[in-house]
Amino acid sequence: MIALILALGSSLAYGCADFLGGLGARRAHVLRTVMIAAPASLAVELLLWPVLGARWSAAALGWGAASGVASAAAFALLYRTLAIGPMSVLSPVTALVSAVLPVGVGLVQGERLGVAGLIGVPLALVAVVLVSAGPGTRSARPGRTALLLACGAGAAIALQLVCLHQAPGDSGVAPLVVGRAVSSAVTLTAAGLLRGRLGPERPSLALSAGAGALDSLANLAFLFAARGGDLAVVAVVTALYPAGTVLLARTVLSERVHRGQLAGLGAAAAAVSLLALG
Repeated sequence: MIALILALGSSLAYGCADFLGGLGARRAHVLRTVMIAAPASLAVELLLWPVLGARWSAAALGWGAASGVASAAAFALLYRTLAIGPMSVLSPVTALVSAVLPVGVGLVQGERLGVAGLIGVPLALVAVVLVSAGPGTRSARPGRTALLLACGAGAAIALQLVCLHQAPGDSGVAPLVVGRAVSSAVTLTAAGLLRGRLGPERPSLALSAGAGALDSLANLAFLFAARGGDLAVVAVVTALYPAGTVLLARTVLSERVHRGQLAGLGAAAAAVSLLALG
């Protein structure tokens, strides 16, 4: 139950981070937003280091660095995917792939689900697609390149989560600190190389920093959830993060929540209830 609560917290934090990051990047190039969010995220993890501890073993460093590279790749692929659209189709594809792959890894590693879990996991995957999809999904047809990029983005997100799960259980926040340092270095290097294309517009400092801080908290909650529970369950609950973004957009921006998304929110609630039962 504690792992499930942490996974829900991770999902909510990821959804809030995406919402704030999206707002921060509305008037500026997304890399400018990340140039603020990445150091803010790393700062949060460094502040948590004395509280939660860290053990700097070779495995923690290796898996942490791998998660950082995957995180940077996920960022690049995700935003390239959403740039060529259509978002209403590609966003659910990315979210679904990011959930399915860790579930498969968990089952291959010997995790076993009860009857409630066997119903709850597929239902959660359906909820991910419904919540992520916007209006016009049926009529929008992405090209092959767009679909491949969406699958690549989802796979990179999944790889980041799997790498964090593989880090030693006694490593504390070491994998997170290493991963964030690596992903920040990769992203900032990319921003430096592309500085001529970033434009003069500046993102909101508060929104961008808030997105980075929430992303760190989401990673932290996922890490401890995966250490205390099954990866198959934790990953699929974490992948429900679009629900948080949708609800915030409805509350703050008065955006309309469509019928399919409402059905997805209901399916998500039912799936979490089933997973709580085992």
